[in-house]
Amino acid sequence: MHPLPPLLERAEVARRLRLIFPEGTPERDKCVRDAAAATVAAFLYIGAVEGADIWLNPVHVVRLGDTRMLFNADPTSRADYAKAPRATGERWYQDNSREQVRDEVIRQGLIPNGAVIERAGVPTTSSKPRYALAAPFAALFDPGLQGEALVRAAKGWADATLNPMALARIVSLRGSTDRDGGDILVRFPNGETRLLAPGPSSRIAQSVVEQFAPRFLTDPVVLWLSESAAKVAARDEGWIKRLRLRITPDRTLPDIILLDRGHSAADLKLVFVEVVATDGPVTEQRAQAFLGIAAEGGFDPSRVACVTAFLDRDRAEVKKALPSLAWGSHVWFASEPERLVRLLAEPGPLQGMG
Repeated sequence: MHPLPPLLERAEVARRLRLIFPEGTPERDKCVRDAAAATVAAFLYIGAVEGADIWLNPVHVVRLGDTRMLFNADPTSRADYAKAPRATGERWYQDNSREQVRDEVIRQGLIPNGAVIERAGVPTTSSKPRYALAAPFAALFDPGLQGEALVRAAKGWADATLNPMALARIVSLRGSTDRDGGDILVRFPNGETRLLAPGPSSRIAQSVVEQFAPRFLTDPVVLWLSESAAKVAARDEGWIKRLRLRITPDRTLPDIILLDRGHSAADLKLVFVEVVATDGPVTEQRAQAFLGIAAEGGFDPSRVACVTAFLDRDRAEVKKALPSLAWGSHVWFASEPERLVRLLAEPGPLQGMG
């Protein structure tokens, strides 16, 4: 008989999940929510770990509870529950929560991130138990693994398991968090630098200037950069006057205005960027105001782009802003700097995935 893994309290499982799946992990919310902690605790309770030939059904999760975990932690009780999950005392969830456990936590969160494996040969319509923790993931819940050893083990698991894009997002967000304590140095395309006050808005602004501009513009210039405290951090008077742009405090202004000089005067483009750490995306109203500023300088709408920049697409502020984003505008995420989302304003042929 395969030995059962040692148990952890659900609160400790939850703490470890937040460490194992850092900011930037795809579908992180589904992997760290309360239901995910309950699910992993249930896997460990019945011993459904790769190699043990013991498999979990969502009913094992919803019928578990603190009473059983505390008073029925002996191997016989755990084995009996694996075979016939019956609730004892107060349970964590009701049976109608099984879909959340199966569809959101397991199928959308833990399986895609390599934490759970699925039993081969079980039809999708079958009610047989079919899930187990991947052995390397289960090892992260050893009670003897603590402190820096746990941190190193979690990072090692992520490096070996998560896909390269997920790792890039995690590294980007971890680096952003590390800079929270001090002023943020921004290096402009022309080599000049500016210091911005600490905070998430400044981190995103730095990424717009240093990551977005060189990737999506041919020859970028920072015309305007303001901080959240309504301070002007940078203003290129020479170019602003040359382009006949009226950028004054009484107008609706974005956080950043970029100029793409292109290869010739015919290639000039204006890019208005709103930095969103909590609120303030490019709405229809703001887009029209930005187009008005550009029109005064003789820019046709076809040579104007509006961009809302977020830290990461898994953040709450993205979901909050989505309904109000202007059609025809773009969305960019600092954690995935090579990607750009376009909100098409007019119908057209679908493009392939290649």
